[in-house]
This record gives sequence, C-alpha cells and structure tokens, in this order.
Amino acid sequence: MLTVHHLNNSRSQRVLWLLEELDVPYEIVRYERDPKTMLAPPELHAIHPLGKSPVVTDDGHTLAESGAIIEYLVERYGDGRLAPPAGTQARLDYRYWLHYAEGSAMPPLLLKLVALRIGSAPIPFFAKPIARKIAATLQSTFIDPQIALHLGYIDGALRRTGWFAGDAFSAADIQMSFPLEAATARGTGADHPAIASFLKTIHARPAYQRALERGGPYALLS
Repeated sequence: MLTVHHLNNSRSQRVLWLLEELDVPYEIVRYERDPKTMLAPPELHAIHPLGKSPVVTDDGHTLAESGAIIEYLVERYGDGRLAPPAGTQARLDYRYWLHYAEGSAMPPLLLKLVALRIGSAPIPFFAKPIARKIAATLQSTFIDPQIALHLGYIDGALRRTGWFAGDAFSAADIQMSFPLEAATARGTGADHPAIASFLKTIHARPAYQRALERGGPYALLS
C-alpha cells in the first residue's frame, strides 16, 4: 500500500489532501518536529537521504519533493482527474503553478522566517543590536517587497477564475495551497481578497477536512 511519511505542520499535509481527493488508500507514518529547532527527526533520513517531508513510498519506489509527488500521484491514480487536458493553455498553467509554488513563492517566505529567527535568536548581548538591524533591514528592503510582489501576482491570477489552472479545481491548487497558507499564517496573505477567498474555498472541501483528520493538527491554519 502507498505510504506517506508525514511530518507535522509541513508540506506533506497537501499530499494527504491530494490522496483524499483521489480516494486512494494510503497509510501514514508520522514524524514530529523537534520543538526547539523545528527540524524533522533523524528517523526520516532512513527513508530519504535528505531527511525531509513529504516522502512517499509506493510499489517499491521512494519519491520526495512535493511537486514530483503530486505529478506522480495524478499520473498514476488520477485517471484524468485533477489535471487539465494535454495540449491546452490550462495544462500549461497547471505545470507552471506546480513548479512556481516551491521555485518562486516559497523562497521569500522562508527568508522571512529566517530573518525573524535571527532577530529573536539567543546571541551575545553585544551582537544583538547588529543582528536585529541586519535582519530588519533585510526584511524591509528585500524580503517584504518580494513577498508583496508575489502575493499581488498570485491574487491577480486567482481573480480570473478562482483557480490556478483554467476554470476548475486541479492539483495545481493543492500545490499552491502551502505557500498561501504560510503567507497567511505570517500575516501577509489575508490582505488579498482573491487569496483569502481561495483559502476559504479549499478549506471547506470535504477531502481537505478528511486530510486534516488523518494528518492531525496543522498549525499553518492558525
């Protein structure tokens, strides 16, 4: 049976969601982040050398990277569902957003998280003002403008149909959910009406709710 190696409060939540949408039987192996470092536990290294989540094992194969996993699951189990028809503009948009989510949307959000941690990290008192100044300058001059640029772009894309690939829900919407949830959890996504509407819509989907029940508490929603 297909197995999802699921880390709490992570990208693997959207893999569970996809499997619920496709009604594919699966098992979950759970892992908990270190409460101090927020890193995945070393046990995940036994599944994949990078020790990160999501990781899926299926039919003797081990797959990592959210986008690759989503493409694999849709191709193997979708039977034409959750992907626009080949040769259409919607299919090109689908492929674009599958890659954009991690390639473009997530890096500035991760940089913001790093900058926030630098500002609150336990460092020698004489270095604190310098570290906080560097972190604050990095946020104000580069990170926050980049996040605003991307969120404005995403909001504009969603205004067309409410979905990322054509006029119907697809796996691209599942892939894009994580950066938008992350942005909203950090106080920057909710100011964009189309993004807020998108998140409200996907969170109400029965398959999304079932994934939460199976995956456990998901702090990105808070």
